[in-house]
Amino acid sequence: MSRIGKNPIIIPTGVTVEINDRKVTVKGTKGETSFTYRPEVKAEVIDNQILVTRLNDEKMARSLHGLTRTLIANMVEGVSKGFVRRLEIQGVGYRAKVTGNTLNLSLGFSHPVDMVAPNGITVAMDEKEKNEIIISGIDKEKVGQFAANVRSLRKPEPYKGKGIRYKGEYVARKAGKTAKK
Repeated sequence: MSRIGKNPIIIPTGVTVEINDRKVTVKGTKGETSFTYRPEVKAEVIDNQILVTRLNDEKMARSLHGLTRTLIANMVEGVSKGFVRRLEIQGVGYRAKVTGNTLNLSLGFSHPVDMVAPNGITVAMDEKEKNEIIISGIDKEKVGQFAANVRSLRKPEPYKGKGIRYKGEYVARKAGKTAKK
């Protein structure tokens, strides 16, 4: 039995879950999202909980059991609380600005880089922290992927630590060259 898959998903107040023909639709205060699961597993709502069970013990069903439960749990958490990724920009002359749903970045290239946020993702700058980007939304996968795409533009380099990093991310620093005597 899957350790993750056998755990029930508790539905918080203000969230409604509908399951029709293998399609799970979750509605909450932040929005609405849906997901169609594979036929090897089955999800059902019982007493304000979602239970995910597998129909047989084949390898594919075992591997999809925990995955399906986690995806549905992420949907429930996304429509109730939402997901947030924070990125820090470090380096002289590195700047970010948000206009509408476009993130404008100056990262030391000869041109500015503009990234348009996908639907359902909001991008903002932190008011207190000057060089902090806040990416939020109800879909954990989209939020994480957009944050990874922004970070990949200028990954933190090991000598001076310049670049874009996740908030709280540790960057291993290397010693620079030393002069011969």
